[in-house]
Amino acid sequence: MQNNEKTPMGQSPQSKPDAAAKSIEIFRDAPVPKAVISNIVPSIISMLMVLVYNLADTFFIGQTKNAYMVAAVSIATPAFLLFMAVGMLFGIGGTSLISRMLGEGNSQKAKHTSAFCFWTGLTIGAAAMVIIWLFANPICRAIGASDGTIGYTSQYLNIVAAGIPFLIISNSFSNIIRAEGNAKTAMMGMILGNMANIILDPIMILGFEWNVAGAAIATVIGNVVAALFYLRHLLSRKTLLSIHPKNYMAKNGIAAGVLAIGIPASLNSILMSTSNIITNNIMSGYGDMTVAGLGVAMKVNMIVVMLLIGLGSGIQPLLGYCFGAGNRKRYVDVLKFSLCLALGLSLVMTAICYLGAKPLVYAFLDNPDASGYGIAFARIYIYSGPVIGLLFVFINAIQSTGAALPSLILSVSRQGLLYLPTLLIFRRLFDSAPMLAAAQPVADYLSTTLAVILFLYTYKKYFGQKTI
Repeated sequence: MQNNEKTPMGQSPQSKPDAAAKSIEIFRDAPVPKAVISNIVPSIISMLMVLVYNLADTFFIGQTKNAYMVAAVSIATPAFLLFMAVGMLFGIGGTSLISRMLGEGNSQKAKHTSAFCFWTGLTIGAAAMVIIWLFANPICRAIGASDGTIGYTSQYLNIVAAGIPFLIISNSFSNIIRAEGNAKTAMMGMILGNMANIILDPIMILGFEWNVAGAAIATVIGNVVAALFYLRHLLSRKTLLSIHPKNYMAKNGIAAGVLAIGIPASLNSILMSTSNIITNNIMSGYGDMTVAGLGVAMKVNMIVVMLLIGLGSGIQPLLGYCFGAGNRKRYVDVLKFSLCLALGLSLVMTAICYLGAKPLVYAFLDNPDASGYGIAFARIYIYSGPVIGLLFVFINAIQSTGAALPSLILSVSRQGLLYLPTLLIFRRLFDSAPMLAAAQPVADYLSTTLAVILFLYTYKKYFGQKTI
């Protein structure tokens, strides 16, 4: 990096708050391994906390010995993921734009971007809450609830709806705050929210015997706690960002910049949710116990997926800063180190989850039929483990450049253009629930191949426009 490079505030480092200065110095000057590790560790911990709270809901509901409740929570999860996708839209889109703006030295636009993400996300969350309250039963039927599960599914979704505005804010700013280098603050919000959920789960599900309603209430409280923590940070003097209404701005490329990357990123989650709904509907033809087993297998697979999502999303602000500053060499060094780390972690976690599939599934299900399906599905899903880390690194590398079209292509491919046709082809060829589950790893290998091709195209085109 040249010595005359602008700081992210367009000022000398001495004029910035100490915490912000140290964060940006890590982006700019720290050795690559230190810069990568310092960013991915808080991100991975945050994702693991999300995983733990997801597992906790299923685990404590499983202690009721009611497989229909387990199935109901599994069925409701895709609808919940749709609203997490809105948070991801503003979180990933905002992170990409803000990190590039800070790399270029445009701190005012970074403030406008964070305010835009906050107020637009909050408005969408409030509207979604009302829609679910008005149409809960039709929504539950649409996402695969049967006569045996619709009561539990509707109860869960109605309660969770109250927390949607907080869910969107917490999911947005757990990403956006990392764009200014405050990875530890982003991590703490996730930890506090998820710990609140985990602590309240056994109390409300088993202690108060509120069952599915208890799991939903704990989820809402957890999201409220996380959102309030982030609000406290955003209203402090320790941030380069702003949520003040006076800084709200959608013009000057802010809305377009956020949506260009945010929509492809959220589409991946929306398509994941949609594909889960379609899969649940297809699997329901094999019985409710198959759906319960599939839901638990997805939770087991999430152990690998969430860990590697944390790694990929952790490096995005760092890559975005390098791209914004035009530092090609540092960008490539960060990417190479991250890919090696992702591959090693993928292989280790694949072995752990494949060999440990049986005890992991039994922790959530004791119904012999449901657990049998769960073990089989978990081992099939984990076949994509060796490459899934590489996929998430390349996804975030593409997003870090602001390349809208490659991001869009990749996002609609993994759970859409590649997964759904594979699932439907397998359905025609095989009358077998385990073979239908195999559609996911096949789609993941195809997606990783596509991600490599799209990254090479993106790097050549977009870095060619930057000053080296």
